[in-house]
Order: sequence, then C-alpha cells, then structure tokens
Amino acid sequence: MSSKLPPILAIALIGLMLTLAIISLRQESAIMDEVAHIPAGYSYLTQRDMRLNPEHPPLLKDLSAIPLLFMRDIKFPSELKSWKDEINSQWDFGFNFLYNSGNNADKIIFWARIPMLLLLILTGFILYKWTKELYGKWPALMAIFLFSFAPTFIAHGRYVTTDVGAAFGFFISIYFFVKYVQNQTTKNLIFSGIFFGVAQLIKFSLFLLIPYFGLMIFIWVYAKAKEQGSGFWKLLINRGVKLIIIFVIGYLLVYPVYLFHVSGYPAEKQISDTEFASSHFPFKPAQKAIVWMVERPVFRSYAQYFLGLAMVFQRATGGNTTFFLGEVTNKGWKSYFPIAYAIKPPLALHILTIIALLFVAWQCKKPLFRGLYDRTVKSFKDRFPEWAMLFFLAVFWASSLTSNLNIGVRHILPTFPFVYILISGQFKKIFDYIKDKKFLRTTGYLLVAFLLAWYAFSSLSVFPYYLTHFNELVGGAKNGYKYITDSNLDWGQDLKRLKVWIDKYNVCIESGSPETCIGKRTDLRQVPKEARKPIEKIKVDYFGGATVEYYFGSMREEYRAQWGYEGAKGSWLAVSATFKQQGQAVAVKGWNQPTDEYMWLTAFEPVTVVGNSIFVYYIK
Repeated sequence: MSSKLPPILAIALIGLMLTLAIISLRQESAIMDEVAHIPAGYSYLTQRDMRLNPEHPPLLKDLSAIPLLFMRDIKFPSELKSWKDEINSQWDFGFNFLYNSGNNADKIIFWARIPMLLLLILTGFILYKWTKELYGKWPALMAIFLFSFAPTFIAHGRYVTTDVGAAFGFFISIYFFVKYVQNQTTKNLIFSGIFFGVAQLIKFSLFLLIPYFGLMIFIWVYAKAKEQGSGFWKLLINRGVKLIIIFVIGYLLVYPVYLFHVSGYPAEKQISDTEFASSHFPFKPAQKAIVWMVERPVFRSYAQYFLGLAMVFQRATGGNTTFFLGEVTNKGWKSYFPIAYAIKPPLALHILTIIALLFVAWQCKKPLFRGLYDRTVKSFKDRFPEWAMLFFLAVFWASSLTSNLNIGVRHILPTFPFVYILISGQFKKIFDYIKDKKFLRTTGYLLVAFLLAWYAFSSLSVFPYYLTHFNELVGGAKNGYKYITDSNLDWGQDLKRLKVWIDKYNVCIESGSPETCIGKRTDLRQVPKEARKPIEKIKVDYFGGATVEYYFGSMREEYRAQWGYEGAKGSWLAVSATFKQQGQAVAVKGWNQPTDEYMWLTAFEPVTVVGNSIFVYYIK
C-alpha cells in the first residue's frame, strides 16, 4: 500500500490545485496580456493569419482558442482598421473584439483559460515522473506538494499567457535532452528534437535552450573523455553533430506550424508588416535577412518566426515601465529578480532550500579542496541530471539578471520545477543519512511536516487572490504593493471583484446597518456620514485587460491621473495599484515622465482594497 500511496496523493494534490485555480479564475476579469493573446489565437485558427501578436509563438494561443471554435455566437470584427490596415494593432483589436463587438467577454475569457490548466497537469506529471526516476516516489510526492501549492503556478496557470507554458517547455525539453545524453538512442534523439521544437513554438525565451544544450554537451563530453583518458575531440564532434540533428528536427517542426499561420495572411500584407516591424531593429543584417525571407514564399514561415524572435530581443533590451521599491524606470534593476524571488514564494520554500544547501555543503566537508577538480568532473557524468538542473538555473538566472525587462517573478517561473526536484532529492539524501538515528529521523520528519504545512497554509491563506501572494518577509499580500506591482500583484484581474464589492456595499448601506454587513476589509470611517449612501458613480483609473464601461456601464465616470485632487474631490475613486505606486514613486535617473500624479492621495486612507490590487477611496 505504501508504494501506491504517493501517486494517489499526487493526483489528489493536482486535483486540489486545479479546483482552487478554476474557482478563482471565474471571479477574475481579463489580465492585460490576455487582451492580445486570446483574440490573436482566435484569429489564427479562424483566419490562418498571424498579423497580430507575432512577438509570441502561436502554440499556446492556438490551444486557448480551440474551445472558442465551438462557440457559434462569436463575432470576428474583420472590418476594423486595427485588423485590415494597421500593423500589429493587437491591443486596439483585442479590446474591440472582447468588449465592443457584441461578444460575451466573460464566456470567451473563461473557456480560453481552460486549456492553460492542462499545462499545469502536464507539468505536474513530468515533475512527478522525473523526480521518481531520480529519487523515488516519496521525494516525487514532496516535489508535487511544492508544485501544487505554489501560488505563482496557481496564479499564472489560469491565464492565457506564456509563463507556465515556458516553464513546461523548458522542463520537458530538458527532461528528454537529459535522457538522450544519458542513453543516446535514436528514439531519445528524436524525442529530444520534437520537444525542442515544441518549446520553440511556446515562447521565444526558449531559444535559450540552444546555448544551454551546447554547454551541457560540452560538459558531458569533457567528463566522458576525462574518464576514458582520451578522445575528447572525436567525441565532441560526434555529439555536436547529433545536437545539430536535434535542432534540425525541432525547426522542421516549427515550419509547418508557422506555414498554417501565414497561409491566410496575404503575402503583400505580411511583407509590408514585416518591413515596418523590422525597420526598428538595431542589428541591420538580421533585419535584411528577415525581409529577404518574407519576400520568398518558401521561407514565409521562417520569416514570421524570426521576426517574432527579433522583436523579443529588441523588447528585452528596451525594457518596460516598472515600479520597484519606491522607484520607477524602464531600464531595470540588477536586484529586481533576486528580491522578487525572495518576497514572492512562501518563506517555507526558502527555508527548505537553505536546509538542502547546508546539507550539500556538509557533504563536501571532508577534503574540500583535495581532489575537488577530479571529483567534480566525475560527478558531471555520474550525476548529470542534477548538474543539468543546476546549470540551467545558473544560465537562466544570468540571462534574467542582464535583461532590462523587469515585469514579474513569472519570468523566472521556469526555474521553479528544478528547485522543487533538487530540494526533494536532497531531503531524501538527508533521511537516508540519518535512517539509523531514530531521534534525528523523527525530528527531521516533524520539521519537514511543519515546513510543508506552513507552505500550504501560506498558499491557501491568499485564496482566491493568488496573483497577489507575497510571503511573510514583507507581511503578506496586503503589503506587497509597497515593493513591486505589475504582474506580481496587479494585472487587472480584480475589476469584476470591484463591481461585486460596490454591489455589496450598496446593499449594506440600504440595509440600515452597514457596520455589521460590509465586512472587515471595508473601513466606513473613511466615508463621511453624509456620503454614506449607495454608490451611483465612481471614477476608475484601471490598469488591466478589461474595460470599465463593459462592467460598470453608466456608473463609470471619466478620470485621469493628471486631473489630480480637484478632479476627484467629492467623489468615489478606484485606482489600480500599478498606477497608484507609479504615481507615488521616485524617478530613476534618466526617467523623464511624471511620477508624482498620485502624491496627493497619500493624505487619504482607502475605504477598501479590492483583491489586494484596486484601492477604493472616498475623496472628501
């Protein structure tokens, strides 16, 4: 029975994860990126035309659009200028498609999100399988536990974005690549090539697999040649040729997928769009090569792929406007991702990581430097999967730290599954070492049980606001906005919840006893007694993927941050945390846009904070 229990519990944990995700996603409005991704995916499958959102590969958007094909009442606004004439006008088209074309936006968003949950299941399946192969069923269950209660996975696994897809793509590609390196059969080579190709169809950041695979082949060949005493160059050439075959298989898979996506894209339109989009590229040889390809029918597929890849490289260097620790800029900070990682995942995970690292250090305690080089090289071959994970963490973190694109902890989500495996593996080694020491073993089990329970509690306590989870180092979700915003906290997911709060507030006010009805998260002291009446109008400065008009209708009043206090005086005001914090920040040197538009708001306390991301005030 004990051998059957871990997979049963693993399935139960994944089931719980999906349940929490589905319940919470029904409550949430579209986040920013879904406005581009969902309509683009629908256009790909119905129009076979990839003019929208070329900076992301099509596979995940295609998956999200499959359920929409069974919805007969969807209207495609092909008459819009943003579709017919403009170049990659994805935001204008997306907002119009969802909210201004007679479509049921909530229904479209809900069903488009369901296929994304399949990636959670698949990621969990591969995570359990690989951990079990390396360490056994109980460590695999521990890895699944860490995965199933991970707030970042639950949060982003519900959205039509590329982040969980990227984690899945990296993970499954590296899994099959490691299998090939360890057992170099034709079958493993083909599977490695196929999943490398799948990865390239998920997100362009997975292009990082090319140098990473090259590095790992070099390390394995070096360790193998060292063991044999010779043959380095011969082995390197042999394995290098096979690595090229993996890449060729992958890009042969990319071709027909992109061919479908440009088959309905008028050639002259694709050429003109490509020429305009690539004209901004600083590296002119790449721009000329892409234009050359798009002008030749046989290469139109690859022209569209490499256009998107080049656009991503350009955006990564250009950055994105971001609030971080009281500052705002688009140039990025070297400390951004380390601090985001420190304060977002549950603190218990960091403690488990520290214990695992201390045990690794203790294992090296004997002759630390004596024979270190030879022992390390030998371990490259003997423990290749673990080294592959560690090198991936190093390569991915190095890439992230050099990028100006500081948007959210979601960008380092691909590293999380490897952390879960490595932690689980080290704890197995710890318990193997103390198996004959009853007191230590019992103490160890109790400590791990406590930390895992704490980890789960940290995750469950933020339900259903998973995107806004912050750990105990900063006081939890209610304080997260003070440190970082954007997709770490506020991506527009709470607009529907704002409407629900207003409806509840109005009912409570009309009941005559609002103090006992309204709930703990609403502070009526911030509303003058003469203003305690149902909310009929509200000014909303909203950041996200919905439109205020769609949910609020005539209740919504126009407001812009530059209107300041005078424009909000005597009225209700709801402000997204992203705009609020950027409007109360200090500009980093070189940033010349306004950063003080909401400084006046510091004199007011919010009546409530909806979902930890929308601040609601009554401005006296």
